[in-house]
Amino acid sequence: MTSSNNHSSKKKVAILIENDVEDAEFEVPYNALKQAGMEVFVLGSRMNEKYSGKRGKVSVNPDGTTTEAIASDYDAVIIPGGMAPDKMRRNPNTVRFVQEAMQHGLIVAAVCHGPQLLIEGDLLKGKTATGFLAIRKDMINAGANYVDEPLVVDGNLITSRQPGDLPIFSTAILSRLGYGGKDAALPDERDEKAEWWKLATAWGGSTKGEIVKGLNTALAGERYSLEALEKYAEKESDAEIKSTFQQMIANKHENIKILEERLNHLGEKPSLTANIANQYAKLKTAFTGSDDIYQLRSALGDVQTGIGDIGSLMAAFTDPVTTVIFTHIYKDLLRYEQRLVNLYRTRVGSEMKSAKPTTAAAMSSM
Repeated sequence: MTSSNNHSSKKKVAILIENDVEDAEFEVPYNALKQAGMEVFVLGSRMNEKYSGKRGKVSVNPDGTTTEAIASDYDAVIIPGGMAPDKMRRNPNTVRFVQEAMQHGLIVAAVCHGPQLLIEGDLLKGKTATGFLAIRKDMINAGANYVDEPLVVDGNLITSRQPGDLPIFSTAILSRLGYGGKDAALPDERDEKAEWWKLATAWGGSTKGEIVKGLNTALAGERYSLEALEKYAEKESDAEIKSTFQQMIANKHENIKILEERLNHLGEKPSLTANIANQYAKLKTAFTGSDDIYQLRSALGDVQTGIGDIGSLMAAFTDPVTTVIFTHIYKDLLRYEQRLVNLYRTRVGSEMKSAKPTTAAAMSSM
């Protein structure tokens, strides 16, 4: 059964809202649909409330609530992410509305944490879908075949992972609502070479300036890490730890190259901050000790700081290409964090074992 509204040339779409929604995940699909001339209705839990986004950009009064809404009146339902879906899933009327939307064959599109609402409605069993990495296990436990891709379409269900996927996510929704083709100037959703960031910007997503600033922030971090690692490696006498540092140094060189290429593609150059980051690293490492374990723990601390910093950048921009670069760096850091932790545990464990006989001998002499 399909929506009774499908006979109308003007499509009617519901986008769900709750406080602490991820701003871009609400704004980009909303603006894309509005610019395409579709009727968009914001549905919340309560009529007399102004809903705010987690980053302070969204501030909106709903057009109605999921309590009185009838799913079959719409052609599609969109579930943005952030912390909002955790609130949506607590409202039985919102859960019911989405269940009915699926039953009526409406397009149901969820991004980031949006699938949490689908989990609550038992709507993922047997479905191929994606979502934010942090809810991957939850989706699998709910019966989904989780796929780590920017866009996953299974029948009437459309899912994406994060803000960086939004222009592709929104294009997929538009095309399935009959808006697209050459006249609309929308790229094919499978076109990896499309300038997706420009489309996202037109729909209220990240500006070029914001993307460039994010790239320079990441570049500064990678240059700082490179210089610090080179100094740690110089002082390191443990061959295995030194070898790991050298592999990490090669990885940093590659990441810096990729970041610089992306800036160049956008017609920009590294900022002054990115260029002087290595000088701060030189100053810091000049005052570090020469003990092998100290170098190891210092490197581990830098990696853990990097994980937090790049993790924030991963979810900050609506540019798919830049998000892929940040995700690549993030995964590299996680991999090297584990290697450094394993080295540290091995070295500290060996020291503790070698210290035990001395302690026992001291006890026996008492």
